Amino acid sequence: MDGAPAVLPLPLPLHNNNTPSSCTLNKRHTTTGTKTNGGVGVTRDMLVKKEKEKRASFMTWTAEDLAHVAKFHWVPCLFAMGLLFFMGVEYTLLMVPSSSEPFDLGFVATRSLHRVLSASPELNTFLAFLNTVFVGMQTTYILWTWLIEGRPRATISALFMFTCRGILGYSTQLPLPQGFLGSGVDFPVGNVSFFLFYSGHVAGSVIASLDMRRMQRFELARTFDVLNILQAVRLLGTRGHYTIDLAVGVGAGILFDSLAGKYEESKKIPPIAATTITKDAFFT
Repeated sequence: MDGAPAVLPLPLPLHNNNTPSSCTLNKRHTTTGTKTNGGVGVTRDMLVKKEKEKRASFMTWTAEDLAHVAKFHWVPCLFAMGLLFFMGVEYTLLMVPSSSEPFDLGFVATRSLHRVLSASPELNTFLAFLNTVFVGMQTTYILWTWLIEGRPRATISALFMFTCRGILGYSTQLPLPQGFLGSGVDFPVGNVSFFLFYSGHVAGSVIASLDMRRMQRFELARTFDVLNILQAVRLLGTRGHYTIDLAVGVGAGILFDSLAGKYEESKKIPPIAATTITKDAFFT
């Protein structure tokens, strides 16, 4: 009508249901047409993406991807080189005959210390006593965190670790190394038998050190780490443990500390707010 105001046409949307906007993998805006299938718009880039998903992952790698991995993930690359190196070593190394003593690199590195301790039984006894004191320090700290501070994680970790050590130590009973220098004051005190695999001395120290770091007792943790290294050198020098016993002891301490943490998380009581039934719930 003549008196009616003019109606301006509404602007058309940039994209409708049949032509959705999309971006390619390199984030460039696409303006390609669409192909409809049953009323659902599918862009060409989406089809390309689906085709890539059907292929094996490595078939989509580019030189830029490999350069990125080498630059930002050099640690796994270093371990990959280590894998190839030790595969060559393992497959070309002469096996130790069953009639010979096991080869231990730690024993080779501590031959001088072994000679000194063999020539001086008093020094060997003194160092064994100091080591037993250190084991007492580990035990006291781990029990303290539970009984006094009310934090059972370190204690649970030690229980896991020593139980697993008993199972593995009994399952494979390694021969006592030649040249073993025992002492009546060494832990376990009294020259009693013990499992070689793996070192409970080392694992217990690692468990205590990790707990100290969680509580930000960094100076005490560093002190335990240094004493643990000295303990490991002494155990090699006295032929009280093989190198593999000590290395697995470190890994066992880390592993069982982590498992104890997961155990604690699984036993946490959910918040009251999440379990309380409100009044309104009865009337909805």
